[in-house]
Amino acid sequence: MVLWVVLLMSHCWWGLNGAAAESTGLERIEKCGTRCSQGLNCKIKPDNWFSLPCQSPAEGLKPSSVFHNISLSTVMSCEGRQKCSLHLRIKTAVQLTESIHGVSICTLTAGMMANCRIISFTKASRERMSGPQVEVENDCTDISPRQRVHVTVKTVPSYCGVTWTGTYDAPNCVSEDLRKHVPECITGRLSYDVDPERKELSVSVSDMLEDHDYHLRLCHKDFICIGTGANTLIKKGEPIKRVTLPYSRPLPCLCIEGWSAVMDAPRVQVCPFRDRLKELWFGINFDPLEETLSWEPTCPVTAVVVLCQKREDGVCVDLPHASQNVSREKITFTKVDPHPQLCMKFTAGSQSWTRCPFADSRFQAWEVTVTRQQGQEDVNLLSRTTGVFSVELCVKSEGSTVCKITETRTVHVEKQKSVGLSLTGELCNSCLQVKRLDVKFAATVIHCLEQCNQSVAVRPVISTRASLDLTWVVVPAGVCLSGVIIITLVLHVLLTVYQRRKQKGNGGCISKNQKDPAFDCAVPVLQTQRALHGGVLIPDSPQCKNTERANLISD
Repeated sequence: MVLWVVLLMSHCWWGLNGAAAESTGLERIEKCGTRCSQGLNCKIKPDNWFSLPCQSPAEGLKPSSVFHNISLSTVMSCEGRQKCSLHLRIKTAVQLTESIHGVSICTLTAGMMANCRIISFTKASRERMSGPQVEVENDCTDISPRQRVHVTVKTVPSYCGVTWTGTYDAPNCVSEDLRKHVPECITGRLSYDVDPERKELSVSVSDMLEDHDYHLRLCHKDFICIGTGANTLIKKGEPIKRVTLPYSRPLPCLCIEGWSAVMDAPRVQVCPFRDRLKELWFGINFDPLEETLSWEPTCPVTAVVVLCQKREDGVCVDLPHASQNVSREKITFTKVDPHPQLCMKFTAGSQSWTRCPFADSRFQAWEVTVTRQQGQEDVNLLSRTTGVFSVELCVKSEGSTVCKITETRTVHVEKQKSVGLSLTGELCNSCLQVKRLDVKFAATVIHCLEQCNQSVAVRPVISTRASLDLTWVVVPAGVCLSGVIIITLVLHVLLTVYQRRKQKGNGGCISKNQKDPAFDCAVPVLQTQRALHGGVLIPDSPQCKNTERANLISD
């Protein structure tokens, strides 16, 4: 008993679901035709291509009371599961009089000639039904999905002013009923799996148009889907309709497109990476000669791009007047100072992404260098290009992050030169703010000082004396020092040789105050008066002449 109840309830459930499914689709008809109210005999015949001029309404005929409740709708007739066609159903109520012999219905679509037909009433039925309203219905006008139809309903004969006109839009292929059964709407169903390591998409096709091959490809979707490679053809006889498509980047506009191998076939697209907006914020280019920063979206996107300066805490602060809206076109920022802290921030909807194209310092045009010697900081501004800089000294108060500016100078730096910023005195809680002025967009570099010497009086904080590159100072100094050492050694050797020869010529000397045999003679080389002979210093009055060895005392 329980089993029968379950089966009965199941049957009712599936019956209700089937009825609901049918109600969501279009009404089916076995064949088209014309139907009139019971008792009114109707005949169909084609109307003339060239309609006759309208006549004046008969006596007692009110133009506004002839046609009532005209409705336009779509019905479907099918010869197979995927061989259904659409028809326009025209239904109206007519106030029948002896002067109205029938109804003329004309339809007109873009690029086509008007299609007219006359629904005539037999004389006997017309006389019998004269007076009340009668209903007339015709559904033999073929239409296509998404088609716009202009409809005109007139009386027969045609009376001036007794006319109804209207416009009807046929349903498009979004309807599930049409996508399954109308050939013009059958696109096939696409399902896919993503292999991010191999960068491949495995695509399967189902519900494709029967007895036809099927095309698949990857494309970038914009106004149209622009292909990224060759098409892949799936043969209608293949039991497994699956292909593998390789891709390079998971862009949000990268889509899989499929269509049947017939003329003007509708196409279906699925985009596996439509939410991967972060893939768009690449491809930032910088021209160091023109000092221009540019970016072009790979996919159409509605976003705001702004230049910003990245702080130590990771927050990127927008620069003033550095914002541009973007959709499809390339954007360009001119006169940009390429500093590692200068970044581009992209905002789409409620999300933001930051990209810093100069983070690797490859294009950095200038920098603040700091060296520490004996507790003092030596700060220099080195620039690889000619530029004008603003240098500000500011002081931070305890417990505050605001830096109050105390002094501002403008510094001009030549290409490949450096400017020394001599910082001395009581500079606790002080910082330097440096910014390039000869460009439109630049970052402000902040360097806070560590020195704190209360015993030294405060001297001018900013010195704009240009110093040569250390390389050009150290190398010449080293050469000069080496020359002096070499000359001194040569003079030393020459003087020693001369002294020995002179001592041998004089026969030696005996010192009066000799106490140790090791000290046979003392020669005062550095005296008040000396004679210079051939570049060798010679003592005026040697005190001993007969020693075999003399000691040279020199600085």
